[in-house]
Amino acid sequence: MPVTESPAKQLARFIAKFTPAIAKEARAALARVRRHVPASAVQFVYDNWNGLVIGFGPTERPSEAVLSLLVVRDHVTLCFINDGPGLPDPDRLLKGSGNVVRHVRLASERDLDKPAIRALINAAVSRADVPFASTGRSRVIIKSISPKQRPRR
Repeated sequence: MPVTESPAKQLARFIAKFTPAIAKEARAALARVRRHVPASAVQFVYDNWNGLVIGFGPTERPSEAVLSLLVVRDHVTLCFINDGPGLPDPDRLLKGSGNVVRHVRLASERDLDKPAIRALINAAVSRADVPFASTGRSRVIIKSISPKQRPRR
């Protein structure tokens, strides 16, 4: 049976699987990230086993994404992809020890308005291997939906 829902409606449905409190945080964090990245950013959605991932990149190629939101049962995390270890982080906010990704666990969506986190977002966007278009509209692309998922509530 073909999916007739728009990607935006599918994303809203994925977020609604979480508790009302986490869903509210996820929607608010998503709105803030959308304001902090270029309007042309492509959003990649993965409703995975572990959680919901919404990545942001300059093109439709997921490998060019520079940051993402990870929504899990009890919190929302901002992840910096590809150049995470190389981002300037004078406040030492970034966690993780991998070669590709670093992250900041958000206490609240308001953390995304803190100057240090905005600086990380700006650095990730400006250091993208492929530049973001200066004009254009954002679009949401559903990349995967896992048939089996950890509990969202």
